[in-house]
Amino acid sequence: MSAVRAALRIARRSAWRARGRSALIMVMIGLPVLVITAMLTLTETMTVTPREGLAAELGAADARLVQVPAGTELHQEQNGASWNTGGDEAAVPRLGAAEVVALLGPGTRLIPFSTGVLRLGAERVDALEIDLRDPVTRGMLTLSEGRFPAAREVAVTRAFGLRPGDLLQPVGVAPLTVVGVVEHPHQPSLRQVVGPDLPLAPLDEFWSPDGRGTGWLADTPKPVSWADVPTLNRAGLFVTSRAMLTGPAATPVRASAFDVQATVGIGAMVIMVVLEIVLLAGPAFAVGFRRRRRELAEIAAQGGSAGQLRTIVLADGLVLGGVATLVATVLGIGAGVLGAPVVARWGGQVGPPGVPWSPVLSVAALGLLTGLVAALVPAVQAARQNTATVLAGRAPAVADRPGWPLVGAALVLAGLGATVVARRQPGSVWVLASAVLVLLGLVVLTPWLVRCTGRLAARLRLPLRVSVRDAVRHQSRTVSAVAAVIAVTATVVAMGIGAYSEYMDRRNAYTSARPTGMLAIWAGNIGDAAWNRLRAETARQLPGVPLVAGYHAKDAQGHRYALRYTVRWNGIRTRRTVAIGDQALLRLLQGRHDPQAAAALASGKAVVFDAAALRDGKLALRASSTSAPARKLDVPAVLATPADEHQGGALLPRALVEQAGFSTSERQLYAMYRPPADSTLWRDLAKATSRVTIASEEGYRNVPDPSLWGWLGGALVLVVGGTLAATRLAAADMRPERATMMAIGAPPGMLRVVVAGQALYISGLGALVGLAAGTVTGVALSRPMTTHGAGDPATIAIPWPFVLAVVVGLPVLATAAALLTRTRLPLAGRLR
Repeated sequence: MSAVRAALRIARRSAWRARGRSALIMVMIGLPVLVITAMLTLTETMTVTPREGLAAELGAADARLVQVPAGTELHQEQNGASWNTGGDEAAVPRLGAAEVVALLGPGTRLIPFSTGVLRLGAERVDALEIDLRDPVTRGMLTLSEGRFPAAREVAVTRAFGLRPGDLLQPVGVAPLTVVGVVEHPHQPSLRQVVGPDLPLAPLDEFWSPDGRGTGWLADTPKPVSWADVPTLNRAGLFVTSRAMLTGPAATPVRASAFDVQATVGIGAMVIMVVLEIVLLAGPAFAVGFRRRRRELAEIAAQGGSAGQLRTIVLADGLVLGGVATLVATVLGIGAGVLGAPVVARWGGQVGPPGVPWSPVLSVAALGLLTGLVAALVPAVQAARQNTATVLAGRAPAVADRPGWPLVGAALVLAGLGATVVARRQPGSVWVLASAVLVLLGLVVLTPWLVRCTGRLAARLRLPLRVSVRDAVRHQSRTVSAVAAVIAVTATVVAMGIGAYSEYMDRRNAYTSARPTGMLAIWAGNIGDAAWNRLRAETARQLPGVPLVAGYHAKDAQGHRYALRYTVRWNGIRTRRTVAIGDQALLRLLQGRHDPQAAAALASGKAVVFDAAALRDGKLALRASSTSAPARKLDVPAVLATPADEHQGGALLPRALVEQAGFSTSERQLYAMYRPPADSTLWRDLAKATSRVTIASEEGYRNVPDPSLWGWLGGALVLVVGGTLAATRLAAADMRPERATMMAIGAPPGMLRVVVAGQALYISGLGALVGLAAGTVTGVALSRPMTTHGAGDPATIAIPWPFVLAVVVGLPVLATAAALLTRTRLPLAGRLR
């Protein structure tokens, strides 16, 4: 039998005997492999390629043709499409079905369709106008209940929650009857209405190839190839055909260019994952080595070489890492494939099950390598142990390496210097790469930190003094556990500071032109009679609510103008539309009566709430119109304090606007009123005029990133798990001391305190050092995550509850868990 085969058999039997320790190691090695494999498989399954999405886009047709807007110059190529909307509107004609058939050849059959939005009250939902009963549409949507719609009927996707027989009420038309429930092949969360004759809302957005529009599905006598595309583009048709995506001339898949930042980021992530796993699994491997020390010494006494002892211990890593990787890979693939449809129902799309084998196998190889690396230190110790000392039952001496602290300090200083430089670089990848250098340096420095802090043991009470001295004496297990806690704490604190700083930056960047709780109602170019009806209906719908008027500006030809200015708010250029009104509107915008602002408004000056918008007592405005030339205005202005901290904007008196050559007409209403969640105010006002728009200012509604607490949960598992693994080893190593303490009458509670002291020392030291490293990295991360250009200051915010939970709460929790560790010792016979 070969030495390797014998070592694998010994490792398998040892793993089965110590099933709890083996399970702990397998979980620590396999969990990252499972998570990464599941994410890779999930991403691959939720990525729908153009070929996979052909049926949903074309149905059974040969081609899909979309008309481009007038004046658009379109050029499709195999590597993409380009379009320009600045051309002559007469350059692209609007084709009819007969012209399209002439382009595609005799025998072509066309099915018209339109994609857009349907207005259902205040909601705008996606809509597809097409006759699903036609065989050419087979595969675009799957019927799950009822039947396909006919005239004045619709089908809805399952996300609506409607059943056949329900009614939809679009704005301005009669209700539509729901006769079927359909499902999109790849988008289970899609909310879409489908029917042959839908009252689609007018398009008010820029056109793009994947945007909304009208066109045809074409059943052609011959395939539509790339050779036909230029002619169709010149005719104003964007083409998607089956032959273009599946034929021999289909668009080739090009390898992405080498990305330095992406490569550095992947490398840093791999190093961090391996480091975390090795440090966490290291104490567990050390447990096995300590328990098998005598067995290994007996093998050495019978002629086993140092290389054979290393092979036996490395076989533990190979067996446990191999099994953990295999199980985790299988479970990760299954979780990714089965989880894709579930995740897609919350948003996104799902395609056929797919496994990116190259990345998955690379992750599996990384997991296997991690198991071997985690067992490497115990393997070296096994080869170097003194056989006579172990067989005599004495603890082996630990040799210090005085040069290692210098190496660790050099790595830390290099990492700090790199962090200072990386903080000024775009993107956060370089900061994370610099943090890896700092963590590697701290790992190398950890033995020195353990020895230095061990000198403080003389000042502690007896149980803690015994715990700290024992931890210093057994550095092989203590150092690994402390380094693991440092790495986890530093990573979590850094990500917490970065994420919270980004949240605070978004919160500071929030701005509005109206105070929180204000309701605004306005209409477009409508006549006075329609406005009077809208105003009367508003007063009827909001009885007892004071309404304040606002005004629109028009030139002598009746063109409506919007008055705007641009200001830099929290580093971002923000364009604001100014309001036109009187003292009552000023009082609403300020939330109080301001005599100075009111006097300035009465004297014909603008009242501005953005200090940065004022230049020498003037406000620079741009008057723009969709149907007339733009104008520039400089108006006198004063600065005032708004009602809310994040509120900006400006108010112009009517006299000032009229002096600039405009006329004003009342077309806005304001009120301090919050509509309830089930309000039908927009639908009720739309009965007076369909051009009405309402907006309720709700203030900043986002909450801090919930992933912070996900990071805390991960840290809880890793810190407590690694600490308890080291504590269990300490409890085994401290049996002689604990037996002596019991013999002289120490109570069981004191024995538990001694064991818990190990957990407090390991987790506390690691958390404090990790806090320092994580804070430096988190502050550095805040700059690329919160700056928006040159000269924009970074936002630095520390989530103190989160940091205290990590740095204080986790060590306390680990200590409390260690108090539950079994401290009873088996009775030992003594020689007389």
